[in-house]
Amino acid sequence: MTRAALIACLAAGLASAALAGPAAADYPQRAITLVVPYAAGGTNDTLSRIIGEHLAKTLGRPVLIENEAGAAGTLAARRVARAAPDGHTLIMGNMGTHAVAVSQYRSLGYQPLADFTPIGLTASVPAVVVARRDFPGTTLADLRSALRAKPEGLSEAHIGVGSPTHTFCTLLHGMMGTRAVRVAYRGGSQAMSDLVGGHADFSCISLSGAISQINAGSLKALAVATSERVGIIPSVPTAAESGLPGFEVSTWNGLFAPRGLPPAIRDRLSAAMDAALADPGVQARLLELGFVLPTPAERGGEVLGGLVAREIPRWAKVLQEGGIAQE
Repeated sequence: MTRAALIACLAAGLASAALAGPAAADYPQRAITLVVPYAAGGTNDTLSRIIGEHLAKTLGRPVLIENEAGAAGTLAARRVARAAPDGHTLIMGNMGTHAVAVSQYRSLGYQPLADFTPIGLTASVPAVVVARRDFPGTTLADLRSALRAKPEGLSEAHIGVGSPTHTFCTLLHGMMGTRAVRVAYRGGSQAMSDLVGGHADFSCISLSGAISQINAGSLKALAVATSERVGIIPSVPTAAESGLPGFEVSTWNGLFAPRGLPPAIRDRLSAAMDAALADPGVQARLLELGFVLPTPAERGGEVLGGLVAREIPRWAKVLQEGGIAQE
């Protein structure tokens, strides 16, 4: 090794040690930005605000929620992937940004497995098939019949190609042999507004994003995509009970930092997230909204990384079979 190369290696080592040492000990040094890859008001946004509020208490610095919608969440993910790996910029990623997007976009601009440091799984939420309140039917079989009779006459609301709402309905159509007019919205609140207003006919949405409207009678819940009925809406049948066994899907959400995050900072963030999920108040709020909380053994960064690795090929198959072309 030349003298110049040796000096360069020593400098790199010192820089790395400095980052992992004092920087980690002093973390956080300023407010933390938690990027939400969708517009305000949706499931991911609600979860981020509840978790972020507790993280701020534990870490002693404000956690600023920043919504950056666009391209089904991938614009925000690309931004965070390129941010400094110092723990001050995080993203509440999900199955859309960190699994489905790999098969959806030719030029994604980031690699979910290579460009992020997974902190841990925060929560998942089952999908529910909902329809406008005056939809002429009450079951999944009714929806299937209506779609088959007039596929161009029903509109499906989703929040972007490759988003969980879009992917869930792609799987649903594939299993039912149906199609619809698929309408994209910038965020969950906008899609929900049109569903409640009767301007869209149905959607495959996260339960937490629809539970208040279901309970208020503003939406009809046709089926939940779970193996058993859900306690907060016990009268709503499962997809299997509705004649569609195998339609069991949920969107997971996880906290990610850019690649290269020092292990000490990663561990502190992971511990802070564990503290948030163990807090009775946080648990009560999330469970009431329909979220499913991971057990302590399911929360770690390694577990989240393994989940991402499994989900990428799973949803690639769904999109391929659904004929969803790459953008």
